[in-house]
Amino acid sequence: MAYTTIDKPSDYFNTVLYTGNGSNATGITGVGFQPDWVWCKQRDGADNYVLGDSVRGGNKQIYSNLTNAETSSTDMLQSFNSDGFTLGTDGAVNRNGNTYASWNWKKTATAGFDIVLYTGNASNRTISHSCGAIPKMIIIKDRDADDNWNVYTAPTGNDSHLHLNLGNGASGSSGYWNDTTPTSSVFSLGSDNSVNKNGNDFIAYCLAEKQGYSKCSSYTGNGNTNGTFIYTGFKPAFVMCKISSGSDNWVIVDNKRAPFNEAENTLRPNIANAEYTGTAYGIDILSNGFKCRTTDGNFNGSGSTYIYMAFAENPFVTSTGIPGLAR
Repeated sequence: MAYTTIDKPSDYFNTVLYTGNGSNATGITGVGFQPDWVWCKQRDGADNYVLGDSVRGGNKQIYSNLTNAETSSTDMLQSFNSDGFTLGTDGAVNRNGNTYASWNWKKTATAGFDIVLYTGNASNRTISHSCGAIPKMIIIKDRDADDNWNVYTAPTGNDSHLHLNLGNGASGSSGYWNDTTPTSSVFSLGSDNSVNKNGNDFIAYCLAEKQGYSKCSSYTGNGNTNGTFIYTGFKPAFVMCKISSGSDNWVIVDNKRAPFNEAENTLRPNIANAEYTGTAYGIDILSNGFKCRTTDGNFNGSGSTYIYMAFAENPFVTSTGIPGLAR
């Protein structure tokens, strides 16, 4: 039996919650490593999702709920530090008294994650990555133009794409991925302007699966509160789901905002709304996966197909064969 090689997932992914103070150069700590990708959202108010990363550097932001081009501002994510990040005064990340969630990833082949910058050429091509495995999800944004986010997932295949900023279901076009599945060293692009406009600068967040740490797959909903069980091989710390066979919001659940089952605190990265805390979106986070506890179409519509990306709190079985901790 093959076991995980990552016994402590929080060395590579961690959710940190914090309360804003409205002060410049506010340090947020407790991540446990220097984050290379930080994704922030105000929980108790409607404001944009702010994404920053160490590859583009501090003071450069993009927004998952908007089509906007990259902006430069010293008021948001200023720097990426050994145990967290530094914030400016903008209310999207640091309004005094408001509560926030931050999702933090480390860029390393060990965890199957890479951040790639490239310039478009409007021609079919390949782009190198350093995930050390085949990416199962690739999230791309044109940094220079107001245009949709574009998402490749292995379950939807190389002839379909999703938009992170929209609720639309998966749609097909060879212009996005050139009908070519990524390999352990490259991913492919077609000529569509949204992923490969000539002369424009793009960013790609590339996420591969690592046993016991991360999983990108699909499931079919049953429309029942005794819902579908999804096996991941670990206790999830983060689950992002999207119906791919129809239109509805992306949904994120994590173990810090929802530390107990039924996990009901959800954020929707395609809309600026505050955190939703009702039972309509509930799941149970289990030692080896998650189970839908809702009839809502965001997670568990009857007969609907969903894609998800999940990251671990604990592996189901450690590298030495010891069972992980149950919730």
